Parts: sequence; structure tokens; C-alpha cells
Amino acid sequence: MLRRCWSSHSNFQLQLCTYWSQMSVKHYSVSNYQAPEWAKDILKKPEKRVKLAVLPTPIHKWRLDGLPQDVELFIKRDDMTGSTLSGNKVRKLEFILGDALSRGCKAVITCGSIQSNHCRATAVAARELGLDSYLLLRNKSPILPCFDNLGNLPSMLCGSQIYFIPKNSKYETTIKPKQEQLAREIEEKTGNPVCCIPVGGSNSIGVFGYIEAWKEMEHQNVCTDFDDVVIACGSGGSIAGLAIGNYLTGQKIKLHAVSVCDDKYFFHEHVNQMLNELGISGAQSEDLVDIIDGYKGEGYGLTTKQDHEFLHNIASTTGILCDPVYTGKAVKGMITELNNTPGRFKGSRVLYIHTGGVFGLFDSTINSKLEQKYSNGNMFSWFNDSPEKIA
Repeated sequence: MLRRCWSSHSNFQLQLCTYWSQMSVKHYSVSNYQAPEWAKDILKKPEKRVKLAVLPTPIHKWRLDGLPQDVELFIKRDDMTGSTLSGNKVRKLEFILGDALSRGCKAVITCGSIQSNHCRATAVAARELGLDSYLLLRNKSPILPCFDNLGNLPSMLCGSQIYFIPKNSKYETTIKPKQEQLAREIEEKTGNPVCCIPVGGSNSIGVFGYIEAWKEMEHQNVCTDFDDVVIACGSGGSIAGLAIGNYLTGQKIKLHAVSVCDDKYFFHEHVNQMLNELGISGAQSEDLVDIIDGYKGEGYGLTTKQDHEFLHNIASTTGILCDPVYTGKAVKGMITELNNTPGRFKGSRVLYIHTGGVFGLFDSTINSKLEQKYSNGNMFSWFNDSPEKIA
């Protein structure tokens, strides 16, 4: 099983070296896209792709506390798709921005919550490609949030124009009309087309990010080496792509998506919409994906002291950083379900896909936890001959 994992990573190193050797030619250039052979009958396929992510991402064993003894857990590091572009969103943006550039767009407008990983990735990728970015961010207040939330620092450094909108804004009824209004204003002013991107980049173009990820996982022997795949679910685009890839290649894996917002009905509806738009018949989301509800905690984007303790324990015992909004809650849900409801899993060989979000740790909410730890004798002053504890 380890032949395609971290402990035997010569093949991965070779792939990565090949990737970097081609960077000067391929990176940031729009190329024609050819879908996997097993996806050739999809009716609606993107024509263009722009190389943004560092791929393939590695898979390695994850020695996580609290797992049942018979469970063998591995992790796919999609938090390593880049530095400022880290996470799952860059996979979608390769297709969305490739399409935008091919249409001559000079600006992009997208939306999300105040800590949105998608908006941050879009801002960085857009600037790398020479595009202006406009972000509609859901926020509790119509005024500038505290700069203690450094999760938005990359977006601000990249010069995004930011608009705060009410936190409870719905996409179809409120956000989409605002995007369209802003796009018209920019187009009238500049004469250039504008690309409007939905929440999370989850549309029938962005879904190909994780259709291609499934192809990558096939090459990493995921379909033969694992029984189950688990991922966080916030807008539905990543799990939709995985579900399509799994279905079109024989559905050898059982897929689980831990919802961090909305519920299983919302996400099944989204996956079914993608299946319909791509002309994939004979399948429905309810048969392709196990949506796991019940782990939103206090609510989307809200965390507790116990959540921070959980994140700190993962980092201090495994070296993996999970964020408080997405991956932290998904991992907690996965561990709980493996212990309490093992029957919902196909087997004991489990792969967790880490979707990134490390910038979510910089919102200052976890600071009190760290202050408590380092005020209990874990920090020292060594200006003199002997170190002294800092109280």
C-alpha cells in the first residue's frame, strides 16, 4: 500500500521535478484542455485550463489520535497545492480562470464569507494572471473588520477591491444580482468583459478541478489501496467532482463529505445539478455520496474553546494544521463516525483529503488557547546564563 505514499516518494519526487522543469513553459499560460478518457462522454467540458497548482499532491500515513484500532488512515495533502494558493480552490480556479482569460476578461468578481479560502485564492491567482479582483464578503458589520483577522491579508496585499455584504445574504437572491450589477459597471467603464464566479467556485466549469483530481488519485492507486475517501464540504464543488470521477470509473470507493454548513439536502441538490448540467445520466447524488451532517458545531465559521483544543492537539501530535471552519470540523466528524457508526464506511482503509484553509487560523480566535499554553511554562527567556520561564 505504501508504494504510492510518502514513505516511498521517489515517484512523487520524479513527478514533482518534471512539473517544475516545465514551469517556465506552462505556468500561467492558457492551454487546451483534454478531459480524461473516461469523461469523454460528458456533454459540457471546459476548453481551456491555466496551470496554477503544484500537482500532484502527496499522500502519506496520518497517525491521528482517537481512531479505532483497525482503521488505517492516510491523508492527501491538497493543502500543499501552493503557498498563498494552498487548498482545494486552486484546482477549480485553473479551469474557471482559464475560461475567463480565453474570453478576454480583465477582472473577476467572486464572493464568500469573511474568511473565505476561495476568495483569497481567487485574489492571489487573479493578480498572478494580471486580472483585477473584486470580492463580496459576508460580514456581521458593514464596516471594516478588525485587522486582527489576518486571514484576509493575502487578498488585501494583492489589491482586491472588497465589498462587505450582510452575513445572511443568499447567493441567488442577493449576491448574484450584486455581482451582475458590479460587472456591468466595470464593463461600461473599461470596455472589457468580467468573469463572475459563484460561491466556492462551485459551478460546471470549476467541478473539473476535482474530476481531474480523481484522475490524479487514480494514478496514485487510490482506487485499489483505499475503501473510503472523506472530505470537508462547504460549497459542494469538490465532492461533486470526486463523485463524478468515482462514478465514471466504476464507483470502487465510497465517498463521504462532512458538511460544515447547510445540510445533506442542499449538497445532494448541488451534486445532482452538476450531474444534470454535464449530461451524466443514470446516477444521482444520494447513491454516490454519503453526506455527513451534525458537525457544524456552533454554526458555520463559529468555533469554541473545545474546537481550538482539538486543532491544537492535531497540530502538536501530527504536525498537520487544520483550520477552524472546514478541515477541523470535518476531521472531528470523521473520527466520531468511524468510532460510533463504523457501518457507514465500506472498510478500514480511509483516505482523508485535506482541503487547506491554513489562513483561517490567523483570525485570532485561537490566540487565547496559545496564550494559555505558553503562559504555563512553555516559553523561556535565555538572555542570561540560564533560561528562565516567562510567566
